[in-house]
Amino acid sequence: MAKKPAKAAKPKTDHTRPVGPAVSRIPPGRVPDLRPLHGRWVVLSPLDTVKHGGALYRSFAGGPQADSLWTYMAYGPFLEEQAFALWLAEKEKSRDPWFYALVPRGAEAAGMASFLRADPANGVIEIGNIWLAPALQKTRAATEAIFLLMRHAFEELGVRRLEWKCDALNAPSRRAADRFGFTFEGVFRQHMVIKGRNRDTAWYAITDAEWPEIRHAFEGWLAPENFSSDGTEKAKLRVPGAGAKAAPGTESRGKTHVG
Repeated sequence: MAKKPAKAAKPKTDHTRPVGPAVSRIPPGRVPDLRPLHGRWVVLSPLDTVKHGGALYRSFAGGPQADSLWTYMAYGPFLEEQAFALWLAEKEKSRDPWFYALVPRGAEAAGMASFLRADPANGVIEIGNIWLAPALQKTRAATEAIFLLMRHAFEELGVRRLEWKCDALNAPSRRAADRFGFTFEGVFRQHMVIKGRNRDTAWYAITDAEWPEIRHAFEGWLAPENFSSDGTEKAKLRVPGAGAKAAPGTESRGKTHVG
């Protein structure tokens, strides 16, 4: 009489060692497709050198931040429009990072942002390469642009974790991360060499469990009734936990934007 095949042994669980909780929602594995992201005050449009190049260059060229805008970036400053256009053309073709032009309603493109370092299997992505021309800084359109990236990441790409990283010396970017509800997670020392100088990188993140409360705070702040006729905010953006999560020395001081 033939013997029955032996049953495969079940893997044993070692209950003496702590392990993380089971993941109930496996990441869908999506990456950005550069669809336009439409807001009330701003549109994030896939970067197009012909369409956006001239306006982007004019937004900072010859101004007081023509050099300082690029202090903590891996590129720039751009002293000639041709050099800027060549750089833009390269970024337009990129597919990680994925670059957007920030176009305020009724105005020309005045900044850029991107998704980068996508890890679709684990549901992780970063937003970065953010620069805002002086005319866009400290505006509701600038804040909404960040909100649109966050909402797209969590609700359409289905990420579990959204990251924000910056030079640890970039105080405006660190205050912005805090204001937007990102949790400070530490500093990676000697992480990069940027323009021949050392960069220690400050890491921040938001998880999908935190997103619903953060979204609610953004939606309340962005509501038309929160602004006077000249665009001045009536109430400040109050994201749950902001300030309490700040890294030492970077406590939020009002409205601060990357750039």
